[in-house]
Amino acid sequence: MINQLLAVPLAPLLAFAIISLFTLRYNRLSACISIFGIAISLVISLNFALHLIISPHPEEYFMPWIKIGAVQIPLEIIVDPLSMMMLVVVSFVSLCIQVYSIGYMHGDTGLSRYYGFISLFSFSMLTLVLSNNFVQMYIAWELVGLCSYLLIGFWYHKPSAAAAGKKAFLTTRLGDVGFLIGILLIFKLTGTLSFPEVSAAISEGWISGTELTLIGLLISCGAIGKSAQFPLHVWLPDAMEGPTPISALIHAATMVAAGVYLVARVFFIFLPSTSAMAVVAYIGGFTALFAATIALAQNDIKRIVAYSTLSQLGLMMLALGSGGYTPACFHLMTHAFFKALLFLCAGSVIHSLHSNNIWDGGGLLRKMPITAICFIMGGFSLVGLPPFAGFFSKDEIFLTVFARGDTILFVMAAMTIFLTALYTFRLFFVVFTGEEKKKVHESPPVMTIPMILLAILSLISGWWGPQFSHLIHAEGAFHPEEEQLVMVLAIALAIAGIFFAWVIYAKKEVSSERLCQQFAPINSLLTNKYWIDELYGSTVVWFVQFVSSISRWIDVWIVDGLVNCIGKLTALLGRLIRLIQTGYLQNYIFLMIAGLVILLLIF
Repeated sequence: MINQLLAVPLAPLLAFAIISLFTLRYNRLSACISIFGIAISLVISLNFALHLIISPHPEEYFMPWIKIGAVQIPLEIIVDPLSMMMLVVVSFVSLCIQVYSIGYMHGDTGLSRYYGFISLFSFSMLTLVLSNNFVQMYIAWELVGLCSYLLIGFWYHKPSAAAAGKKAFLTTRLGDVGFLIGILLIFKLTGTLSFPEVSAAISEGWISGTELTLIGLLISCGAIGKSAQFPLHVWLPDAMEGPTPISALIHAATMVAAGVYLVARVFFIFLPSTSAMAVVAYIGGFTALFAATIALAQNDIKRIVAYSTLSQLGLMMLALGSGGYTPACFHLMTHAFFKALLFLCAGSVIHSLHSNNIWDGGGLLRKMPITAICFIMGGFSLVGLPPFAGFFSKDEIFLTVFARGDTILFVMAAMTIFLTALYTFRLFFVVFTGEEKKKVHESPPVMTIPMILLAILSLISGWWGPQFSHLIHAEGAFHPEEEQLVMVLAIALAIAGIFFAWVIYAKKEVSSERLCQQFAPINSLLTNKYWIDELYGSTVVWFVQFVSSISRWIDVWIVDGLVNCIGKLTALLGRLIRLIQTGYLQNYIFLMIAGLVILLLIF
């Protein structure tokens, strides 16, 4: 059993090794090896998931791993509904994206490198999901960050892509520092880093309430960085510089989901601390609304979907902070399917238009019907209309926030639902309806088939809600009661958003240009993303550059200057001493006689 489970992450790792060592010159072969590796992971994951559904008893596996003095850290693997759900979602979405990439990346000379990086990324994410202690998770966590840097900057010859990769790597590292400090504090207080043992220590009262709050806030720093929550959200939109399939991979079920998965996995740390829960909830609620407003004014199709990801991740964090463990995990699963679908649809549009600008589109509904229908299904799921998957999971989140009785958070969630529908169908009506501006064609089957599979899951995956809720739960988590009015309100808000988008961008009874002119300050604010990047550039970046310039001056003129001065002085003394080492015997005899004469004169 343990050997089969280890094969889930090791199959992509082996694919990465084979590609890196043997098949870099053979693009097609590398693609086949990578796809075969993740397919093995999916088959084994499905087998374990079915076994867990039939016999829902979590299992833990231990193997000797690290021993430092008296400290022993085993290799711990957890097989429970949460990890199995994530294994299936990550491996399935990754498989769809890798197959889709055959068509999208056709002709790229770096295809072998591309598939090698994706295989390494899949290994890192699958290892993270299976981890049952903080050390193992943190190693996989950092590997995911490294792979995201490599994939975002895949087209490294483009300065913008190289800069986006560095920005993602450095920004997420800021959050990871807090995560690492939290891990060290846990070890100091409990003497263990195993999730079950830390949970038991908290239950037995080994950690005080203040210490739990501090640990929760430190761990949430890592989640804020990886899941791009405010204020560390700035790296995610720039990550669009990578290939579109990579955007789908990072923004759907993998890297950005890692932060939500982390909070869900260590929910036992957050649950006893109302302060830590409140911080997670308010950061999530604010990020959801904040990102939704920015998406309204963006014209890049990938950036709109990227800000949608920020918003949906904010809703998941809002649910977790409100005690809704099951709704957050449920939405994490459904979001993986419909958001990967929307990104692949965006890639299909870009592949045909050769442009990311939504205003270059128009009339694609007739020329690209498969892409259009898939986008509609993904859009309906995203905004939360029944019977699509997003309706069931988003409704659970909305119910949880309502039942908690926090008016501010409820208003944030309600406004997010309305704005999500507005910007999603703004994109749809601008790109797929109206007059055709460019000659386009439907994408090849290798791209459309993965989209169709994800569209089907975007429809039916929400129907598994009761079974999902039965399997995935956390002790002490909040379970809201059904409230018909809340469900009706959520649907009404989504329909209202679609209606306004239809009136403005399809029927054009209200001019979008005139609206932008009338609300020019607000439009400028949203278009420029609240000038957060500029604010960071004039404060944080300026401060780092200032400190760096001072450090460079000290290094060059004081540290290096002192060392260089000693070296130059030694060289000067050497040149002076060398003057008396001529190699001529008569010179040495002359110096000896001169020395004797001087000594005789002195004495």
